[in-house]
Amino acid sequence: MTHHPSRLCPVLRFLAFSIVLALPTIVLAQMQSLDSQLTPIRDKYGLPALAAAVVKDGKIIAAGAVGVRVYGTDLGVTINDRFHLGSDTKAMTATLAGMLVDEGKLRWDSTIGEVLGADVPGINPKLAAVTLEQLLSHSSGIPSDTPETLRLYFNTDAFEYNLHALRLRVLNAWKEHAPETPPGSAFHYANLGYVIVGAMIEKASGRPWEELITQRIFEPLGLRTAGLGPQATMGKIDAPVGHQVDEEGRITPMPWGAAADAPPVVGPAGIAHMSVLDFATWAGWNAGEGKRGPALVKPETLMHLHHPVVKTGKRPNPPPGTPQEGEYALGWGIVKFDWAPRQLVVHNGSNGMSFATILLDTDTDLGIVAVTNFPEQKAEGAANEVIEALYREYGK
Repeated sequence: MTHHPSRLCPVLRFLAFSIVLALPTIVLAQMQSLDSQLTPIRDKYGLPALAAAVVKDGKIIAAGAVGVRVYGTDLGVTINDRFHLGSDTKAMTATLAGMLVDEGKLRWDSTIGEVLGADVPGINPKLAAVTLEQLLSHSSGIPSDTPETLRLYFNTDAFEYNLHALRLRVLNAWKEHAPETPPGSAFHYANLGYVIVGAMIEKASGRPWEELITQRIFEPLGLRTAGLGPQATMGKIDAPVGHQVDEEGRITPMPWGAAADAPPVVGPAGIAHMSVLDFATWAGWNAGEGKRGPALVKPETLMHLHHPVVKTGKRPNPPPGTPQEGEYALGWGIVKFDWAPRQLVVHNGSNGMSFATILLDTDTDLGIVAVTNFPEQKAEGAANEVIEALYREYGK
């Protein structure tokens, strides 16, 4: 699946804390270091930084972080550094939706028109009939990012409106479009669908998506490094910054400001960041499928989030981050790799400047994550190599 925003433009090529809290030394001592395994892979692909972690039965058993925060410098990364997750944020948005389903504020078959019709009158009836589950599974019929949708994200409205109002304006600008394919019938990786989900969550809860993800996911799970937007604090190089690579191969670090991440309006589709250890904690909570607290959603809801809804179809030359064939659940992909004995729950994320991947084996309560502050093919190649190697070692 194209589990990351596509290369949008020089900023979003489709698509925080100023103090890092250190883990207790005793916790780090209990983990196996992955640095020696990561260093040759980082060198092979020419990445600034590379980090990974393994979580088994809810405990992080191995982790490592190697390289530098900025390409061509000696500013070394640490295990607590924040990396951008891109579209791996989508599973968090889907989890928020699941919370509201559990609370009776939304249903999986709640429609766009039912939830947002009063705020955006005149929606095409076929678009209005699209359900929450179809949006979350990319089976809504809304297309993958196009020049038209990109214009909805990148415009001067961002200086005039709060983010909930902006998301409603995005839907209002799109409302006359009918789905390109019958909802529920085909897979189209659509960031716009997750922007609409964000607006539905905000309407149903009465609270901003940014507040909900912070208070209902980051804080209960103890993800102390988690935040939204560019991972480095303005004016500081206190995290591995993303990098743009132009057609001639020139590398430009992107530390701060609007160009350092996707526009905030697309937040529900992919602007979270956190350390590789916190990312592993998120992976472990999901891999447990409700075996461990906190009980953010009912166990059956979490399993529903991981259950496939639509086949992605076979793609002969898929874009970076997209397997040739698989299925998609709600914010998660379902893929059978030739090196694994069963289908695994996976997702990739990128804002065009960084790359992150997450893998769950819910049968064995295992999670693996890998992150880098570099984009596209090199990043994906390295992440895939890391994930495969760690699964072969720890997935036995």
